[in-house]
Amino acid sequence: MTGFITTDDLKKKIDGKEDFALIEVLGPETFAEFHIPGAVNVPVDDTFEGQIQQVVPDKGKTVVVYCRDIECHASAKATRRMEALGYTSLLEYHQGKDGWKQKGLAVETGI
Repeated sequence: MTGFITTDDLKKKIDGKEDFALIEVLGPETFAEFHIPGAVNVPVDDTFEGQIQQVVPDKGKTVVVYCRDIECHASAKATRRMEALGYTSLLEYHQGKDGWKQKGLAVETGI
């Protein structure tokens, strides 16, 4: 099941220290510029399937996937690939890292 999550709901999940994985699917350089606090970088490339299964071994765990912004389709591609691997609780954060930052919310830099 893939759904969508809003900025406010994602912030509540983070603030409430809920047990979920937050995955940015852009490249490492873009991730290092800035990312949502707590995010792990798993780029959507030819190593994605192997990497995501190492980072999130529990396929029933809630996973929030995001990329740059609403125009970016990397998160949709990543969720499709994760569904094919058997992940069952996926949420796409459409606003992405730019939408998060534009709301004035905290970001982290570096790797």
